[in-house]
Amino acid sequence: MENLFLWGFYVMTFYAFLPGLISRTFGFRVFKRGRTEREIALTFDDGPDPQYTPQLLDLLARFDAKATFFVVGSHAEQHPELLRRMEAEGHIIGIHNYVHKSNWVMRPRTVKRQIERTNDIIEQATGKRAIYYRPPWGIVNVFDYSNLGYLHIILWSALFGDWRKRLGAERLKKRMMKKLRPGEVLLLHDCGRTLGADQDAPRNMLIALESYLEEAKARGFQFVGIDRMIKLTDVQRSRHRSIVKRFVISLWLMWEQAFHAVFRLKKVGESEIPAFHYRVTKYTGEPVTFANGNGVNKGDDIAEIHFDNKLLSSIAATSKSPLATGLRIIREVENALPALANQLAEDAAAHSIKAVYGVTMIHRGADRLGFEVFQLPEGWFKRSTQVYLRLLMKVLANTKQYKAGRIKAAKTEMVTPRMLFMPVERVQAYATVSMGKLHEEAGRLSEAVERSIVSAADDAASLGT
Repeated sequence: MENLFLWGFYVMTFYAFLPGLISRTFGFRVFKRGRTEREIALTFDDGPDPQYTPQLLDLLARFDAKATFFVVGSHAEQHPELLRRMEAEGHIIGIHNYVHKSNWVMRPRTVKRQIERTNDIIEQATGKRAIYYRPPWGIVNVFDYSNLGYLHIILWSALFGDWRKRLGAERLKKRMMKKLRPGEVLLLHDCGRTLGADQDAPRNMLIALESYLEEAKARGFQFVGIDRMIKLTDVQRSRHRSIVKRFVISLWLMWEQAFHAVFRLKKVGESEIPAFHYRVTKYTGEPVTFANGNGVNKGDDIAEIHFDNKLLSSIAATSKSPLATGLRIIREVENALPALANQLAEDAAAHSIKAVYGVTMIHRGADRLGFEVFQLPEGWFKRSTQVYLRLLMKVLANTKQYKAGRIKAAKTEMVTPRMLFMPVERVQAYATVSMGKLHEEAGRLSEAVERSIVSAADDAASLGT
């Protein structure tokens, strides 16, 4: 018997208690508070009620206030005309189960049936299906996160116990006035016909709400549906992320300057923002063999190139898509190669190099510039480089570009970093081509590279160093 009790305790803890606690405390997979300047969201549960819901709609219309109604399906089924009025007057209709029963005491399949049945009733009355859901008492179980992925779960930032008649209109008003702040998601009830509620309690709610609306209007607040609250909150969060992103990029560029100083990287060309920096160093990886039969072995001298991160940041932030980012980077590389070749030819420390070397995610089309592409050996360096370059793309690119360019694991060829080598003979060819021929060849290579990258548009989702 004791073991049975313990197993029941464990099941209820992981099935119901922990998911509910996490959602309420951390807001996991739920929306419970907005981030706005003067908007407040009114939400009403348990209706519609034939006596109090029409009075509430009249009150909201007087103040031009929009609200969100989470309806109980069995109540809505009896009063579809109230759903139609809510829809006609610009309010949002959400789901509150078919009967007012906690998800903790229902199987996942039962919860899903309750929601679908209520949604069918809403659709029959209004012609639209609901996309917002509030579980009774705000209680979710562990399966709600996966089974209800197509619904947006809405909780609240303030509730007042207005389902109890003995609270009284005056005490309720005082509680509500303390929450007269932008971003609040207020939970009230327009029906008292559910378990634990008093049938006439909404009368007090209407009295208190009228005073609340009057004071809010005097202070310049607006009342919006939950859809509008979510959109405004997303905008504010995006602005906040932009500030954080700029701060992160600034720190990252400072780190790059320190890296250049410590490892004595040399700037290529005279431009204030060059395409490349390089250093002559020893190769430490596995041996590679080039198409001409030559190669690089561990300990050989190489010129390790690094694309300038300030230029990279500018390109990523102003490009409309990952594809455009990739094309612009390839062209910058193409234009900078002659300067790199000339500088290496004049650098005494580079006379013994076997190749130019770099690691990148933009490798489609690099072979047309004279690079040879090799897989990174499996190990911590490959994994850490892959994580770094993906984070780099997420930080640098504008949000719309990054979201549009993300691809699934099945298409990650271009998201895996590669080693690029250019044999020293090919590097020297860039230094010896006349300027006229160079421009002619550059134009031809640009077209070839662009065709190659465009053919891989679905894959060109990330950029590298």
